[in-house]
Amino acid sequence: MPRNFAVRLSCSKGDADTWVTLANRDESMEQVFEQSWEFKCREHGEQCGTPREVIEIAPPDAPPALTGKSISRATANPGKKILRSSPRLALRMPVVIYGYAGKGGSFHEDTETIMVNSSGALVILKAKLEVGDTVFLIHKASRAEQEVRVVYVDRYSDNESRIGVAFKSPVPDFWKRTRRRPRIAKTLRVTVKGYDAKGNPFAQSAYTVDLSQDGARLDGVGFLTKPGDTIEVRRRWRKARFKVVWIGQVGTAESNHVGVFGLQTDKDIWHVELPDGNTPSEKSKSPKK
Repeated sequence: MPRNFAVRLSCSKGDADTWVTLANRDESMEQVFEQSWEFKCREHGEQCGTPREVIEIAPPDAPPALTGKSISRATANPGKKILRSSPRLALRMPVVIYGYAGKGGSFHEDTETIMVNSSGALVILKAKLEVGDTVFLIHKASRAEQEVRVVYVDRYSDNESRIGVAFKSPVPDFWKRTRRRPRIAKTLRVTVKGYDAKGNPFAQSAYTVDLSQDGARLDGVGFLTKPGDTIEVRRRWRKARFKVVWIGQVGTAESNHVGVFGLQTDKDIWHVELPDGNTPSEKSKSPKK
């Protein structure tokens, strides 16, 4: 039966590691571990190398008991293989981590999970965090946010670390792929007011990309804000306060976008009919007679 793997490959210049997903493979985990694979380093382009670590990826809906095993190269003996089982589910999920990184100051960083479970996740970060630090994690698909504590740090390169983060208490449904509320594409011109990274006030014209009953995605604000900031969004004469929960990564189609969550649920500044996730869609409704 074909199997899926996530492999960690090292840049030949030693600057960063890259995770690559291998889908529908007939090889065993040991065979994947011994072969060379092509990958693209974010800093130095196309390369080829043998994995530092291989994780068998279980199906996204599989229970924890079905999570695959992993192989890594021991630091003290690069030729030695360590086979270990993991209680987590191997799942690559886009997230944003933000907070305060000691001497590095405040940060926000787009990344992906490597492993997840109901108690937290394992992620790759450039921010220099220490065990015991408290930061915030945003699930980019659902826009759900949790305060998390750093419980594990593995600095395997000069620029990146593998960071284990834990929720204050288990959240069984946190890693569901769906949004809390469905969104619709809608372009509306708005004015955004807030404070930039230096504490200076700004007023910026922007446009909505999509809307939901929980919040919106805005285009045109970009890095004037950071996750956790509160902004005012005005549509014509109506205005409301929103919390910035994510910022699009530079170099992607979302580089000038921000995701915002409404802080005043009693205020409707859009005046657009929005689905609530509980009512059937128009296509599923029976025609009126």
